[in-house]
Amino acid sequence: MMYAAAIMAILVTIFLALARALRGPTLYDRIAAMNMVGTKTILLIAVYAFVSDRHDLLDIALVYALINFIGVVAVLKLVEQGNFHTAGEVPPKTQPGAGDQ
Repeated sequence: MMYAAAIMAILVTIFLALARALRGPTLYDRIAAMNMVGTKTILLIAVYAFVSDRHDLLDIALVYALINFIGVVAVLKLVEQGNFHTAGEVPPKTQPGAGDQ
């Protein structure tokens, strides 16, 4: 009974975070909400693994946590810089003077 209440509470917070992701108001609120959805999904997988006595699901939760973290960092870098290149690096096609000859 206690685990069912925990699962329901996690599902409610996931739906609240999805509502925040849809409503915004800023892009950073949406990114934070999607990060929260990923984190709560990891927690949901962990609780399900404990309830069902399938501890191999914890490995899946850890991999999902890493993917969630890398995805959020990549999206924030894309929003901040406008590309995935390092700061100051110019792609070969857009270098000044490359097409002048």
